[in-house]
Amino acid sequence: MAIWKQEPSLERINGWSANTMMETLGMRITEIGDDWLRGTLPVDHRTHQPYGLLHGGASVVLAETLGSTAAMLTLDPSQELAVGLDINANHVRGVRSGTVTGTARVVHLGRTTQVWEIRIENETGDLVCISRITMAVIPARAMTPR
Repeated sequence: MAIWKQEPSLERINGWSANTMMETLGMRITEIGDDWLRGTLPVDHRTHQPYGLLHGGASVVLAETLGSTAAMLTLDPSQELAVGLDINANHVRGVRSGTVTGTARVVHLGRTTQVWEIRIENETGDLVCISRITMAVIPARAMTPR
């Protein structure tokens, strides 16, 4: 059974990234399951660190984007919003080129917090980064749109 309270339209969700860091880095949401969300990030000059490897911060940007987006899809945005409270990441394998794919899966859906695990893998399915994000659920009136 799907956990989403909003229509999980890839076109609409990717539209949220217009004029943001996600668009600049080439990040895309690519798939949505009943309780998971998947997206990709290119490994190129935009996401490299000085040694030519995927920058750890870029992996965290992908993880935070997937976790935050998934969290928002479980809420009614006229009533509640999700904002990042804490994120951690373990970088376990370097990547020099290609595309990495992250999958966010729910760990906990609470009234005031959510926890999501994000696995980022290279093109052959090897684990690159494992991350966990805790989202705070706040009243919609606490934030104004940009």
